[in-house]
Amino acid sequence: QVQLVESGGGLAQAGGSLRVSCVASGRAFGSYHMGWFRQAPGKEREFVATINSSGDRTYYTDSVKGRFTISRDNGKNTVYLQMNSLKPEDTAVYYCGAVARGFPKLVYSLYDYWGQGTQVTVSS
Repeated sequence: QVQLVESGGGLAQAGGSLRVSCVASGRAFGSYHMGWFRQAPGKEREFVATINSSGDRTYYTDSVKGRFTISRDNGKNTVYLQMNSLKPEDTAVYYCGAVARGFPKLVYSLYDYWGQGTQVTVSS
């Protein structure tokens, strides 16, 4: 069992930056690939970025490439999403997920564990 807790969301202006974090507890964090997804009101949960268990491979959706960076610190059981050059369309609840097998996984239903989410709001 893995428990995930996101934090760091909030309000930012367009062009600004935020960093969201996800701390894991429970079974070996370093054995899981991690992903960030987001869900805006009335929309499906969509893939944002993922990082493999060792942290040396990443994958991003096209709309965030060059603006967002996913990273992890296995010693701290934490995965991060640094978000720069934010746009109003980045507004959503951001969720982190953990998956034991297969990289990259771009579909939320394939993940094994989820956090409760953290709200990110970008004003224009």
